[in-house]
Amino acid sequence: MLEAAGLTAIEETVYRLLVGTATASAHEIADQTGLPYESVEFALTSLRGKQLASPTDHDPLHYAAVPPDVALLPRLQQHADALDKARTAVTDLLDSYRSARRREDADQLIEVITGSEALRQHLRQMQDNARHEMLWFCKAQYVAMPSGTNRAEYDALARGVRYRVLYERAFFDDEGAIDNVVAGVRAGESARSVPHLPLRLAVADRAIAICPLVPGGPQGAPSQPTAALVRGSSLLEALTSLFERYWETAVPLAVSSSGDVHGINDSTDGGLLSESDRRLLSLLVAGIADKAIASQTGMSRRTVQRRIHHMMTLAGAATRMQLAWQAARRGWL
Repeated sequence: MLEAAGLTAIEETVYRLLVGTATASAHEIADQTGLPYESVEFALTSLRGKQLASPTDHDPLHYAAVPPDVALLPRLQQHADALDKARTAVTDLLDSYRSARRREDADQLIEVITGSEALRQHLRQMQDNARHEMLWFCKAQYVAMPSGTNRAEYDALARGVRYRVLYERAFFDDEGAIDNVVAGVRAGESARSVPHLPLRLAVADRAIAICPLVPGGPQGAPSQPTAALVRGSSLLEALTSLFERYWETAVPLAVSSSGDVHGINDSTDGGLLSESDRRLLSLLVAGIADKAIASQTGMSRRTVQRRIHHMMTLAGAATRMQLAWQAARRGWL
């Protein structure tokens, strides 16, 4: 059982006996274990070299075990660190191997997946292996993974994987969809909404993607779903760019302390603006400075800046220019 710490079977037998006794000589160990005397002497010499046993002042020569927490735990940690480095090296080699194969074999670029169970398995595996980021297009009516059943997301979020998820508006009509989005956002998911998505899509670490090719599954056509597993290629880059383009223009989803989701419909956020906010916004878009806006609205300059910051938060805008663009897009003006 201690092979992971670098001990042979005989060394482990000898060390276990030393741990259970104060001291013992080679002859005593041989008598108690039934091992040949020469094998015991060789094992003791090896254990001494590995700093697992030390000689005492007894005559004849006796040995004592070094405490396991001092002797074994550091060795196990070294082996664990070496194993992690080896695993990383193997992963890098595998990536290089696949990259070389893809140039020669088109089947290495795109793999066809058929059936709901196979699709679910690949989606789970892709999330389990993700290190940095997952990108998702979530359309209405599931194909293979019903809303709320993707437990792999929570495991990935817990280990630091970033999730950016785009939901099309009709998705929220599915039973339990809003509750599941609330749970995801509270777990760390970044979510946005768009009126419509062109396809279903999942991308892991910008290195591999899955997108169904034809309808299917419980909520689609009665036939089994067929999906494409896409690895590093121009097609994968195009799918990732498509996600980023939709992400830029999407409405951020915010979850209140009461569990309400804001941002599902563009008009919903607009309803949160008061008439004074709308007037302030129109003056801002017209290029009027804060001091002049404050004078025309009867607010203090600090209040004007606070209200503008509030509207930027609602729109998910980082700058005033982005606020103006989002306000025009959402019909706030």
